Amino acid sequence: MALWFTRMNDVINANINNMIDKLEDPERMIRLIITEMEENILRAREGVLDAISSEKRLAYELKTHKRDSEKWKNKAKKALVMKNERLAREALIRKQEFDRIIRNLTDSYETARETAEQLKKRLHSLEDKLREANIKRSTLAARQKVAQARQQVGRTVDYFQKGLDTTNKFNRMEEKVLEIELRAEAIEHLDNDACDLEAEFETLEMEQEVKEELSALKKAIEEG
Repeated sequence: MALWFTRMNDVINANINNMIDKLEDPERMIRLIITEMEENILRAREGVLDAISSEKRLAYELKTHKRDSEKWKNKAKKALVMKNERLAREALIRKQEFDRIIRNLTDSYETARETAEQLKKRLHSLEDKLREANIKRSTLAARQKVAQARQQVGRTVDYFQKGLDTTNKFNRMEEKVLEIELRAEAIEHLDNDACDLEAEFETLEMEQEVKEELSALKKAIEEG
């Protein structure tokens, strides 16, 4: 029975460790772990009850045989008082039979009692772990939410940093576009200056041509 109980405890711990190793949703897994602990404790309690029943049954048999032994001892005394030594001897033989059974039962009873006590202690230990698990359940769930919130904040900070990086890229692009615009304006300004200069030369040439044509016209009129 003790070996079975130890094996069951090992199975519980192995299953819990396996579930923790594969942890995905801590809050959900905690509920599953507690449920499994409750189911195994129920089975363990049945085993402990069997052990206690065995102990009590042996205790009852031991008590009954001790009573029988005492009964035949008293019969032997009564026979001696009545001067019947043969009957007293027969009574003591019956007493010895019960005493032999009592000796055998005593060893079995002590073993059963110690086993039941050990199993009860182990059961109480498991029940304490279950109570601790239930107490820690809300704490672990709260810690999970805090951890998730911290992760979310971390992701938000990353997104914000990426946003800043993107903004910086846009700023650099805007600076580049502004540089192109300023360069275009400079080119236009240079082109305009060139056009104005050419226009001045054209005006100057036109005035010269008008002046020459006016002089020629005056001269023709004077000669005519």
